[in-house]
Amino acid sequence: MEQIVKIIIAIFWYLFFVKIFLFWLWLWQLKNYHLGRFKAHFEAQKIKKLMAAWYRVKLPLATKKTIFIAGLWFVLQGAFFWLIFSQSDSAFRLLILLWLFFLPIITSVFILIFQIPAWLWQIYMMKKAQAKRAQFKNLTVIAITGSYGKTTTKDFLSAMLSEKFSVLATEKNINAEIGIAQTILHKLKPEHQVLIAEVGAYQRGKIKQVCAMLQPQIGILTGINEQHLATFGSQKNIIKAKFELIEALPEQGTAILNGDDEKLSISNLPRTVRSAHCNSFGIKQFSKNLQVKSKIFCSSETKADFWAEDIKIEKEKISFTALSQDGDQARFAINLIGRQNIINVLMAAAVAKTLGLTMAEIALAGQKIRSHSLKQGISGLNILDYTYSANPSGIIAHLDYLKTAWPQARKIIVMPCLIELGSASKDAHYKIGQAIGQICDLAIITTQDRFKELKQGALGAGLAQDKILLLEKSEQILEKIKAATRPGDIILLESRVPSALLALLQDMNDRSHNATLKNINQFL
Repeated sequence: MEQIVKIIIAIFWYLFFVKIFLFWLWLWQLKNYHLGRFKAHFEAQKIKKLMAAWYRVKLPLATKKTIFIAGLWFVLQGAFFWLIFSQSDSAFRLLILLWLFFLPIITSVFILIFQIPAWLWQIYMMKKAQAKRAQFKNLTVIAITGSYGKTTTKDFLSAMLSEKFSVLATEKNINAEIGIAQTILHKLKPEHQVLIAEVGAYQRGKIKQVCAMLQPQIGILTGINEQHLATFGSQKNIIKAKFELIEALPEQGTAILNGDDEKLSISNLPRTVRSAHCNSFGIKQFSKNLQVKSKIFCSSETKADFWAEDIKIEKEKISFTALSQDGDQARFAINLIGRQNIINVLMAAAVAKTLGLTMAEIALAGQKIRSHSLKQGISGLNILDYTYSANPSGIIAHLDYLKTAWPQARKIIVMPCLIELGSASKDAHYKIGQAIGQICDLAIITTQDRFKELKQGALGAGLAQDKILLLEKSEQILEKIKAATRPGDIILLESRVPSALLALLQDMNDRSHNATLKNINQFL
């Protein structure tokens, strides 16, 4: 009987440790197996919450890599249990406790060991992709990088160029080295005329490596902010990393830059791209040391190489006149949300014009662009969904849209505190709090890390004490939203708000309300 009890206990602990291992594998995968991103996440979470997360089932995305790592781990852990099972009861319990205590470290080391062959495989794949890319002599390659707006600009550009060219673009939010390499190896065909690649990075040197593979002729720098400051180490490193794309362009290349971004001031530019002066309309230009054929600055705020005038912001549409230095212009009316999208459209349009489209053709192609961020919610509510990711600039831009396009509606924001902002985190959250205080009627913050700074900023801007709340449970969030809203109001969901919460806000009805809430809590 004692042996049976011991077997049951061993099975229980084995399954419990499997659950813990899967959590850590999920977290490492979520952070792209990047030590800096993992460290930033760990520092941003309270230990109590992190411990609690172990007791939830978190499954990593099934890939060849995760399946192999998990399968090998299950076998090795099974062998460990087989060995300790024969020990005395006291030794068995002691070894179980030691395994439990050191499991996060053992698991992380085990997972990271596999980064060595993964790194070698990545180098091999990138070399293959580089060789294949070199065979496409007439292919136009456009690379897009920046702290924000990469995916949006890529999607806009793809829609515009598809009117005239056969276009291949990296899918969704694929922007890492291996994802871009696989796109080239598996999807690039002889009929493709244009390749558009979104390029992301968490440290210096990565964009340079990707550019060596892509050999882009056109580079777009969408903007720079504090995003991933924790992994880069400093704002200076972020700027230098992003400009690796511009520096990689050939002498006959074209650089497209966001002229609205104050981070691209003369003092911030790397020495190789710093100018001695500004041109007549006040937008920064590269120095003559950077031998690129064309340097195009775009602006939604002032005259530039490519700029917008007569801007009109509506709930589900933006309209403006786009002008270029050669005198070409056209009126754009696009089904997009918020002024922040204008600069992305302008940068995409600048590339399209460089490749031979007229402004009128670009404006016509722009009519096919659609936003999927604004959704219909329960009880006549409007849901603005930006739950994939968030950065300080984006959140403030979305809040500005609420102020401009929804003047009569009650405005509620639901968001966690942002991570990976490093030393800029306190100041960034305070500024977001100020914008919340000026615009929102209610703010619900779902994590505690920088709640203090958010609240200080919001209260300083005039928001009442009881209108910025720290709530983690779905029941509380939903009840507060229901109590504070009426039909026609709008809710802004930022960053990694659980998708289940979004689904609940869209589909909830009175009969299923309580049953659904019970199932939702596991996501929060």
